[in-house]
Amino acid sequence: MADTENQDTLVTVALTGHSKDDAAAVFGALREAFPSDRGADDTPQTEIPGRPTVWTASYEVLDASPGDLRTTRLSAPVKATVQGGYHAVDLLRTALGSAFSVEEHGSAMGDQEKELELQLENR
Repeated sequence: MADTENQDTLVTVALTGHSKDDAAAVFGALREAFPSDRGADDTPQTEIPGRPTVWTASYEVLDASPGDLRTTRLSAPVKATVQGGYHAVDLLRTALGSAFSVEEHGSAMGDQEKELELQLENR
């Protein structure tokens, strides 16, 4: 069983969009700032035309500020669902805001976790 500290710092990011390349760009920017369950060579797989595709990765978001993420160009807006401990989600959302224009489309708050629905676009 994972300890409470890891549960508080682990953030799951689920992306939906039009392009696996956009998902790879977002995951790559996050991977430079936070340890991930995905390696650099683990890229999103091809989407199936006409069917919804969701790409996911998890990040260990520690208290230290990651600094600004590298600016990355997207071909179209990407929807992101970010879920984890309150502080970790806030840090990851702030990091995303350094590389992308981020618009919140919804949130859900739980006892120990929160979830944000975000739209990422080029700055």
